[in-house]
Amino acid sequence: MKAIEISQRMSQPQQNELTDLQHASFEDLVREMIARVGEDPSREGLVATPRRVVKSMEFLTHGYSQRPADVLNGALFTVDYDEMVIVKDIEMFSMCEHHMLPFFGKVHIAYIPNGKVIGLSKLPRLVEVFARRLQVQERMTTQLAEAIQEIIEPQGVGVVIEARHLCMMMRGVEKQHSAAITSSMLGVFRQQETRNEFLSLLR
Repeated sequence: MKAIEISQRMSQPQQNELTDLQHASFEDLVREMIARVGEDPSREGLVATPRRVVKSMEFLTHGYSQRPADVLNGALFTVDYDEMVIVKDIEMFSMCEHHMLPFFGKVHIAYIPNGKVIGLSKLPRLVEVFARRLQVQERMTTQLAEAIQEIIEPQGVGVVIEARHLCMMMRGVEKQHSAAITSSMLGVFRQQETRNEFLSLLR
């Protein structure tokens, strides 16, 4: 089946089909998608695929059921320390909200305490909260910085994300070696000296 025919079928469903789909289960919707791309959902290799896809999507988007405050609030400790704290190379996997294809890479987080520090393992957990949603990299970078700033109330926060996007690598421009880098700097990290220290330590 030609791609244009698939596109027409997927973009012009009949009204009764729309009504049926509104009441369909998640597995039924996946089964319908398989059929619409020209495959046989009853074929041996695809019979269990709808169930697997549902379980996969539940895992990949479980961040919607988590609150940043629940992750961070239980691990705040009073410490007399006011130098930069950095947790870098945090592995990150998320899904692009535009094409629902993965993007993946590393997150680097730094903050300067203001009387309290957070358990180091909590920062990777916070990354999971925002990564396990349909996302854009720019927004996720800002969300991470703002959540840390709001909950820990440090002197400042810096977040840098380096990621590769399959929506660029396997479709569209098909540039396999391209990477996107985004940053968000709050508080004292907006000052050039602090920003430069953070970025130099990443290098």
